[in-house]
Amino acid sequence: MSPEAVDAVLLSLRVGVFSVAIGLPASFGIVWLCRVLPRPAAKALSILALLPLVLPPVVTGYVLLLMLGPNSVLGGSLKYLGVAIAFNWKGAVVASTVMAIPLMVRALQLAWETLPLGLTHVAATLGASPVEQFRTITWPLLRPGVITAAILGFAKSIGEFGATITLAANIPGQTQTIPSAIFDLMQIPGGEREILVLCLVSVAFALGALLASEWFARKGNGL
Repeated sequence: MSPEAVDAVLLSLRVGVFSVAIGLPASFGIVWLCRVLPRPAAKALSILALLPLVLPPVVTGYVLLLMLGPNSVLGGSLKYLGVAIAFNWKGAVVASTVMAIPLMVRALQLAWETLPLGLTHVAATLGASPVEQFRTITWPLLRPGVITAAILGFAKSIGEFGATITLAANIPGQTQTIPSAIFDLMQIPGGEREILVLCLVSVAFALGALLASEWFARKGNGL
């Protein structure tokens, strides 16, 4: 691979790690709020969290650009503080995180819905505090779902293209991820070999994530 392609792979990995580190706690908080808020508010929050999953990624990226671009109130304030989001690798993290959160939220919702609530009720009657209930019952049962959510979020982040290229642009060595590098190489005669290598790298990442997710799911179900 060319140095630019290597940079794209490394940046994609960095974006994936940061996206999970930011998006997983946010997704966990969203799912928790959906369980404690009144039903209408919880439904609205759930729909809002899942919205990027059904919107065209370019639309999501454009909305983020309007919110975080240098000419916006929030983006201008961050730029004044020395934090650039748009047309920066941090923008790739933000876009990928927003696109990955729906998958992580859905995985956590499914994991939480399978919790046997009777166990926590029994623990409460035996004098266990809410913290002890979470530590000894809820968290061990949720952990496979949390790991699955992290893996799916990572896979989505490193493969995100539309929202990322809209918010972060496609600057080789700075904001160019694997999908945007492939897009660039498609415009260059003779770039087929490097495209194939990057596609194989993407397939390897995706297969690894799916196999790991399946393994953790089976382990959590005791299969």
